[in-house]
Amino acid sequence: MDLQQQAGNNAKLGPAQARFKSPRKIVSVLTALAVVSGGLAVSNVGFSPLAKAQRAAPSQNVVTPFGRAPLSFADIVEQVKPAVVSVSVVNDGSKDEAKNNENGPKLPNIPEDSPLHDFFKNLPKQFRGRPGPSQPRRGQGSGFIVSSDGYVVTNNHVIDGATKIQVSFDDLEKVDAELVGTDPRTDLALLKMKTTKTFPSVKFAKSKPRVGDWALAIGNPFGLGGTVTAGIVSALARDINEGPYDFMQIDAAVNKGNSGGPTFNLNGEVIGVNTAIFSPSGGNVGIAFAVPAARVEKVIAQLKKTGTVARGWLGVKIQNIDEDTAASIGLAVAKGALVSDVTPDGPAKKAGFKMQDAILEVDGSQIENSRDLARKIAEIAPGTNVAVKVWRGNSHEMINLVLGTFPTSTAEIAKLRQGKAPTKDKEKAKMALKQLGLTLMPARTGDDNEGVAIAEVEPKSDAAQKGLRAGDVILQVDRRLVSAPEEVVSNVKRVEDQGRAAVLLLIQSGGQKRIVPLRFSKG
Repeated sequence: MDLQQQAGNNAKLGPAQARFKSPRKIVSVLTALAVVSGGLAVSNVGFSPLAKAQRAAPSQNVVTPFGRAPLSFADIVEQVKPAVVSVSVVNDGSKDEAKNNENGPKLPNIPEDSPLHDFFKNLPKQFRGRPGPSQPRRGQGSGFIVSSDGYVVTNNHVIDGATKIQVSFDDLEKVDAELVGTDPRTDLALLKMKTTKTFPSVKFAKSKPRVGDWALAIGNPFGLGGTVTAGIVSALARDINEGPYDFMQIDAAVNKGNSGGPTFNLNGEVIGVNTAIFSPSGGNVGIAFAVPAARVEKVIAQLKKTGTVARGWLGVKIQNIDEDTAASIGLAVAKGALVSDVTPDGPAKKAGFKMQDAILEVDGSQIENSRDLARKIAEIAPGTNVAVKVWRGNSHEMINLVLGTFPTSTAEIAKLRQGKAPTKDKEKAKMALKQLGLTLMPARTGDDNEGVAIAEVEPKSDAAQKGLRAGDVILQVDRRLVSAPEEVVSNVKRVEDQGRAAVLLLIQSGGQKRIVPLRFSKG
């Protein structure tokens, strides 16, 4: 994906979602109006006193039993729009060329739907050829000023890969800017304009918006310049499969180029940073997502101070605990996060965490699910001692450990062990496991015999419904390592004899491990 697509065009989120960026900010100072109707005086409409706003016509707002309803957003926009900016980026190709030289020959630029794409993709590296010099690429997004000395907030994907960044205003003035820091996990970036001038700025809202509140989005859609759209807050705490953090949903029109721009409330305060849209077609359909102001404020404070965001790190891969998983490990309630793998040399490994541990509490705070655990650990500073309550082997245990620092890239985390498919010379060793709808056979996943391969899966079984396939490898049954089909059968029978409704398996599919609870068939 080129920079223009990353910076302001639609980058996909899931099957039908697209990323985007937004515009500028302004000073959140309007006035308190006094509306007198039938002898009833209503004052303190919500803006800080400013001569200009005080002179605004009272007819701009209507007082209702539920609060004020604006007849026009013009006064708000007039106050905040000067602080909303367009962000233009250029990638001169030097970073791409350095990566090409580092990683060796690359594929020619052939569309994925071309019949030649797979041909070149499967060629050995030495036959692919090296691409010519990279061409400069441009992109646009939005941003807003958060301090009078020229700090600007935008999206990380707007400036990702940029070698030159410029901030521009409605009067066409352009100012060079430098990157202060980025946080890919929240898709935020902080810029600093290279000038000694002072600028109008906006503030973050201190109170949390409610569903149904007005929302004004200002940005640079399609490179048109400052554009204002209005809507309401549609939902809070949306999970859009972008890390552990929740997003605010609005229905104000947001399109490519709006990414990084602010969403305001009626007080002219920023309630969110526009980050993504849901779009089957690539255009606005009235579903946009913004990083909530409270999250943005915390991230920007760290970026301004250190240029990075330091988060606590446990060093485990986790998954949710559903009813079947809870039944298979003896938990009465389907809550918590299940450890599916432990990162080598990570904090959890050093503290003695094991696969299939169910994490129930952190420092006395109950864990609802895997996202809840990820958020809570990330909020704790690296180097902090924490007490973690786990469920292991039908009993509770407390594990104390010192949190590490969340890695800035996946390259910093040890790669999971790669598995191998079962070999054909073991067909004669197949063994049926009717309780689970599986047929087993020996497997070799490393230098030693380890694990048991799944040869066949009954189509109507619980195993099939949960995605198990021939070639997957069973590494553990109820926390016990297995290396032969007979061991799987005996361990499954042991769990069944204990009266449990399900058994927990550790499965390896290729290079990925996951924990799968399988219910026993009733037949």
